[in-house]
Amino acid sequence: MYRQGDILIQPVSEEAVPQSVRDLRPTPRDGRGRMVLALGEATGHAHALSAPGSLLRAPGPLTPDYLHLPSGGRLVHEEHAAITLPRGWYRVIRQREYVPGTVRVVAD
Repeated sequence: MYRQGDILIQPVSEEAVPQSVRDLRPTPRDGRGRMVLALGEATGHAHALSAPGSLLRAPGPLTPDYLHLPSGGRLVHEEHAAITLPRGWYRVIRQREYVPGTVRVVAD
């Protein structure tokens, strides 16, 4: 299990990835060719990877995303140490916070 700021990355087996997620189109990469797991609304900083693979983003801000890295990759962010991820599948969860009456992802 890995954490970089408000992002939690959990290794999962390929069998644990729901078929409904596998059927999603990969999220497009940004203008720099990176898979952006989360973008800071205030700073513009990003939790991002430039490795081969795909980010599958289910609709809904509280639904986990899934990341497939067939060769592994390096997760970078301007304010955190880089993390080297081995090849495989990962569940990506944004940290949540309780606000009276609702739950939302943490704003960066």
